[in-house]
Amino acid sequence: MGKPITITIDGREVQTNEGEFILNAARANDIFIPAICYLTRCSPTLACRICLVEADGKQVYACNAKSKDGMNVTTSTDTIESEKRAIMEVYDVNHPLQCGVCDQSGECELQNYTLEIGVDSQSYAIKDVERKSVDWGHIHYDPGLCIVCERCTTVCKDMIGDNSLKTVPRGADGIDAEFKESMPKDAYAMWNKLNKSVIGLTSGEDMLDCTSCGECAAVCPVGALVDTDYMYTTNAWEQQRIPATCSHCSAGCQINYETKHTDIENSDDKIYRVSNEWNYVSLCGAGRYGYDFQNANVSKDDSSFENALEAFEKADTIKFTSSITNEEALILQKLKETRGYKLINDDARVFNDFLNDYSQISGTKLYGSDLKETHASNFVISVGSALKSDNPNARYALNNSMTMNKGAGLYFHPVKDPVVDGMSKNIVSINHKPLQEEHVMYLILDLFAKKDKLPNELSEYLSSFHSMKKETITETVKEKVIEIVKEMKVNEETGEEEEIEVEKSKMVPKKVQKEIDVDVNALLEIVGTPKKFEETFEKLMKKKDTFSLIVGPDFYTHPNSKNLARLVALVEKYTAFNVVMIPTLVNTLGVSQICELDAEAGSFSIGYNTEADFTLSALGDGDLDMPALNQQEGTFTSINKRVNPTNAALSYGGYTLNDLANKLGLDNSLTIDYTKELSKVAGFKDTEFDEMPNYYDNDGSEHRGYTLDVVSVDTNSDESVEKASDEVLSEVIYLANPVRQFSDFTNKAHQLNQESGLFASPAYMKKLELSEGDMVSVSANGTSLEVKVIEDNKIDGDIAYLPTFDKNLQTAAMFKSYRFEQATIKKV
Repeated sequence: MGKPITITIDGREVQTNEGEFILNAARANDIFIPAICYLTRCSPTLACRICLVEADGKQVYACNAKSKDGMNVTTSTDTIESEKRAIMEVYDVNHPLQCGVCDQSGECELQNYTLEIGVDSQSYAIKDVERKSVDWGHIHYDPGLCIVCERCTTVCKDMIGDNSLKTVPRGADGIDAEFKESMPKDAYAMWNKLNKSVIGLTSGEDMLDCTSCGECAAVCPVGALVDTDYMYTTNAWEQQRIPATCSHCSAGCQINYETKHTDIENSDDKIYRVSNEWNYVSLCGAGRYGYDFQNANVSKDDSSFENALEAFEKADTIKFTSSITNEEALILQKLKETRGYKLINDDARVFNDFLNDYSQISGTKLYGSDLKETHASNFVISVGSALKSDNPNARYALNNSMTMNKGAGLYFHPVKDPVVDGMSKNIVSINHKPLQEEHVMYLILDLFAKKDKLPNELSEYLSSFHSMKKETITETVKEKVIEIVKEMKVNEETGEEEEIEVEKSKMVPKKVQKEIDVDVNALLEIVGTPKKFEETFEKLMKKKDTFSLIVGPDFYTHPNSKNLARLVALVEKYTAFNVVMIPTLVNTLGVSQICELDAEAGSFSIGYNTEADFTLSALGDGDLDMPALNQQEGTFTSINKRVNPTNAALSYGGYTLNDLANKLGLDNSLTIDYTKELSKVAGFKDTEFDEMPNYYDNDGSEHRGYTLDVVSVDTNSDESVEKASDEVLSEVIYLANPVRQFSDFTNKAHQLNQESGLFASPAYMKKLELSEGDMVSVSANGTSLEVKVIEDNKIDGDIAYLPTFDKNLQTAAMFKSYRFEQATIKKV
């Protein structure tokens, strides 16, 4: 963004930045300019043209015209008002008069602007065409209600990165030529475009094949796109909005639980849907559809409560997941301090270990960046994460940086991702072998570090890195060429095909790449820096000046995680990259900072949302019921290092962890009384829960909770790192989840519930001659598991993964600690 400037809007001086769109400058200063098609954080489409203003005497579109110092803007003239009136009349042409039953009624922008502009008569008409409504799976589309504002196509392309929607021909008659002469020109141009188009699927299929985030329906200003499950269930104005924070991944997205009584016979509140401030935050499918995971119909069971207290007296260990609030984590830590329990949470422990190793070089307790800076970057590297399932908002940030900032990026991961590959021609995916993450970090240092500033030993190692890796990879290529690459030719005498070896070459033919576990060509190009890559890299790097590195969970459980953490810190210190790390679950970061975690359990364990000798469970399957996170007040700590408040959307009648803690020697009336006590943990602030804000300003400024303070850590001069290991894994399975799944809580939600099993790419299923639904035996880490095969077309290559969202599978036992494990898969 450019330098601060002053412009004048309707006689009022306002501050903005050079190059900011006039519309955004006006919104940031609470000046109303109507706009239907424009979405903050996305590119202007000029579909509606209703944001007309006059800038320095020239009529322009506020969503597309950029601010200049001293500019004088007028939002209303006779010409502009005439255009607005005509545009709204056109939008109302042939729009069905079914507001009373439309799902958008009460929050419909077509209703609002028709009334705002005072449209009380109609000057235009045209013969309509049949536009049948269609179900696209989780989304229902009614083209009869569609005003083709293109918000849905824009958010899908510019923010989400699915590119699943587009405009398609409507098949209507042309507009009468007389209108071109008689009506305002912008209104005519808008109508001409509107009359030609409706929304269709990019795939050409009958069903949406996307990552199912529902953002298209969220941004729709009318009732054309609606969540299928929500249709005709309630009226928008009857619902109460409960501001909260999504409780699934670590993004910490702002959400509103929209509740109302269940029905006339049941007065209990029910969540009908989740909404979001879509100009400032985008949700994934888990956040939007995974809302009804509450522990319902629970009352206080005194017998079970007494059994729990007896179990706590007997126990020496508490096992728990990171799907808890900061306040609950503090309760557990206090119980450790007062009663000596061991606290077991492997997810948060390995993340904290990684942060500690990183801090020994970085000098700070936490990584230095966040996803907001990723959005604002124009060169992004992702490594160690299956972005679309580990943290969808990190994927949105990567995509948005390319679409809005003319950015570019590198995506390093062993699993090929068609969604990431389809984002932009300016992203290069490099699918290395598992365990090769150290090589990736050295590549980043080699390509981007200021060599004269690096420690001598590291600089010397990098000097030999080109030739060493080039030789190693070239040898791999030669072996594969000798082993695999054959050309077929027909013997003229016998008529039979013969195999002949092709000449051993530096580059691997495309037909061989499917047989090689790494994309050798891509790696060889980067490491060897041949002319072709130099040209590609130079193009990617052109005019790039803001850099972001996303580091994911593959690093935290890597056998050489300590070395990787130190390499990440060196990249942050000696390159221009700002580093952000992806915590695994909703409050992995918070738990890692609040709790002193142990590696080994004792002889008798209490489990909180995880199986143990005595289990406290919000899933309704334990020895004592607990409230789910949509039934609690409290805070989570997000990937952006922000402590966000969440509120209870639904009632809960049972006992809580705080009730148990009070019987075990602690003393607070409410769980949220611990919010203020979080200040005793480094980085947290002395803030009462009820004092925490949860909203956005019109300029996108976030006022949600607070950001953790930067905490410095003592370091020494030791910046040594180990050489990259050449160990690799092949024939592996991966520990991950399909899109929209994170835990048993997402899988409990009625719209997300799905069968679990071995998720395999279409290519891998073909290779193993498997069909969806086949039963297979998976053997890894000395353990075997029989599961059903499920096809996942959102991955590619010879790979399959086991999920964590179904605890009944107990998939963690198949892995030592690293997310990849060598495995044998056999059809049963």
